[in-house]
Amino acid sequence: MTSKIILIAAGAAVALAGGIMLSAPARAQSGAVAAAMNAGAVGEQADGYLGIAGSVGADVRTEVDAINIKRRAAYTQLASQRGVTVQDVAAATACQTLGRLKQGQVYRIGAGGWQTKGADPIGLPSYCAGA
Repeated sequence: MTSKIILIAAGAAVALAGGIMLSAPARAQSGAVAAAMNAGAVGEQADGYLGIAGSVGADVRTEVDAINIKRRAAYTQLASQRGVTVQDVAAATACQTLGRLKQGQVYRIGAGGWQTKGADPIGLPSYCAGA
């Protein structure tokens, strides 16, 4: 699976650069979700989806759920085109997303707890290219 994820990650990087992977609505987030991410209450996960890391209001929780539904739809479409699993596409995309986090944002890898991105690069999962 590791080499498969690396190959998908390379393809996902190209798709992300071209805007194919996630349509504007799947990437878009309100000021409330962006603020929650900057405050460490919402973060990226190694499974390719947003997660709730702290206390948030119902509006933010609802929007996070909506973003994740849109991400799943985009992952499903790309998985179908590439003949791979949705989980493989989501994981490959997570490799890219986690690598772009800003200092102070939170993230979770696997079943581990939430961590805050410092000045150093994140220790990405072993299936990520270059990890």
